[in-house]
Amino acid sequence: MHIACVVYDRFTALDVVGPYEVLCRIPDVRVDFVAERPGPVRTETGFLAVTADKSLDEVPHPDLVVVAGGPGTFEQLENQVLLEWLRAADATSTWTTSVCSGSLLLAAAGLLRGRRATSHWAALDLLREYGAEPTGERVVTDGKYVTAAGVSSGIDMGLALVGRIAGDEHAQAVQLLTEYDPQPPYDAGSPQKAPAHLVEEFRTNSRFTLVQPRSR
Repeated sequence: MHIACVVYDRFTALDVVGPYEVLCRIPDVRVDFVAERPGPVRTETGFLAVTADKSLDEVPHPDLVVVAGGPGTFEQLENQVLLEWLRAADATSTWTTSVCSGSLLLAAAGLLRGRRATSHWAALDLLREYGAEPTGERVVTDGKYVTAAGVSSGIDMGLALVGRIAGDEHAQAVQLLTEYDPQPPYDAGSPQKAPAHLVEEFRTNSRFTLVQPRSR
């Protein structure tokens, strides 16, 4: 299985690294990080970069596509190079997936029209603008399209895909070996549980980042 993890300037690191850590443990897998141009691609903080070893056009037919989200999503919504690649890759993919606001890119490419999908809670309603049906579920599967909610949910999505591809027992082994057993110190991981004033603050003032990008 050939997996393409799509990154772009100001993506969120865990959106792609989370599912990568799980999906890379599928037997006989090959994973490429891809971007419009090969080279280092920086996250929204500016502190971290991942290397895209290949350009989009070097990976035309992956079996599984993973599209990261992050503040940089909004600058990519009219990037026809990326959107055309998503359409072309989707034509032959077995699975087309996203994490966080990455689902907006799938939707902007016309791939989620009439489909159920999720995204970061602060971006969820924007899916309607592209004809998708938003749902607040953590991981949503509609045919071959799998979308995950904000950031950390990409790990859950990855495990669900490992189960579908390699079987439940293999997915359980991956969960055990990565010791994925969340026990967070706070119960504020969704807008339904978090303090109302924090939810309102980020609804009005934030585009999916808790830190401002440093100037470079």
